[in-house]
Amino acid sequence: MTSNQRITVEVKVDASIQKVWGAWTRPEHIIKWSHASEDWHTTSAENDLQVGGRFSSRMEAKDGSVGFDFWGTYTELVEFSRIAYTMGDDRKAEIDFLGAGDKTTVVESFEPESENSLDLQRAGWQAILDNFKGYAEALG
Repeated sequence: MTSNQRITVEVKVDASIQKVWGAWTRPEHIIKWSHASEDWHTTSAENDLQVGGRFSSRMEAKDGSVGFDFWGTYTELVEFSRIAYTMGDDRKAEIDFLGAGDKTTVVESFEPESENSLDLQRAGWQAILDNFKGYAEALG
């Protein structure tokens, strides 16, 4: 993969930027939405939300057959606006939160890994974003 290749996914959430930010960054919320399909779940999440801080979550198949840790270190944080981080495998990612009244667009861009196709990676990250949308909107 070339270093300038990126995948971008986005979702429009019918919730204020404050609610969206909280749902995205607080571990008690992360464990409720951070999975790509209903046969997976996130069993734990930690988040030290500051530049140089580390985040981590454990995603597992509900049948216990497989799981993995997703973690990284924050490189940029602008509250209610932008999060940038480096994943554990040194790939970079950015998330922009664009608020407009009671609607927020979340745009996530990341460097792909080399094991899975770009389409599969895009679909997986989009599915997680779609779960996030449903969860954040249900918070009311």
